[in-house]
Amino acid sequence: MFIPFHDKNPLEKISFQRVTVSLIIINVLIFIGLQSGFFLSLGKQALFAFALIPVELVGTSTASAIPQVWPDELSLLTYMFFHGSWMHLISNMIFLWVFGDNVEDAMGHTRFLIFYLLCGIAAGLAHAWASPASNIPLIGASGAIAGVTAAYLMLYPRVKIWVLILMRIPLRLSAMWVLGAWIAMQIFNVATDTASNVAWWAHIGGFATGLVLVAFFKRSTVPLFGGAPPKQAKNI
Repeated sequence: MFIPFHDKNPLEKISFQRVTVSLIIINVLIFIGLQSGFFLSLGKQALFAFALIPVELVGTSTASAIPQVWPDELSLLTYMFFHGSWMHLISNMIFLWVFGDNVEDAMGHTRFLIFYLLCGIAAGLAHAWASPASNIPLIGASGAIAGVTAAYLMLYPRVKIWVLILMRIPLRLSAMWVLGAWIAMQIFNVATDTASNVAWWAHIGGFATGLVLVAFFKRSTVPLFGGAPPKQAKNI
């Protein structure tokens, strides 16, 4: 297991990654304010109302013991702002902090926010498609963040990233190796891990969506694969 903690990739188009920081703040405030009981204790049944539950989303079951205050489809948005534990929250927010700023820089604030939400929605749909009969609630931003990591891989594959291997060994590697290893682990776990409660298909769905959408959401002057920017037409 590895955790990225730093990249040397300065911003070029924006002065501050305000959407990335806002997303981190919102996720942290929701966890502290509603889930930890610091301000308001959100009961498990109430939390489930915000979670994505495949059996209800895809319509294979109409009976539910969980009170729904809005359409099930809205859970495709709400589920990605709740987390199951402090470690779940912190690990997701570290990934978003390291990779989100440069992807936001490459896309612009508004397009990055839309991109992030679309990747999260696609991740939820992938999970529901893979487990249509599951009544286990899904929460967490990792599917949306998987899309962000895919965009980073497509935009900056040769940027060096500091990662912590096994929580103790610092190593500096190219993004293509770090993120390539990450998605390989997700695919491996889909095939082999049947016991954990990790939504591997959500990770893969978000990542695949990010790979496709980055070309449409990036600025036209930002090249893919870290190449030279496109030549500008000359006025004559």
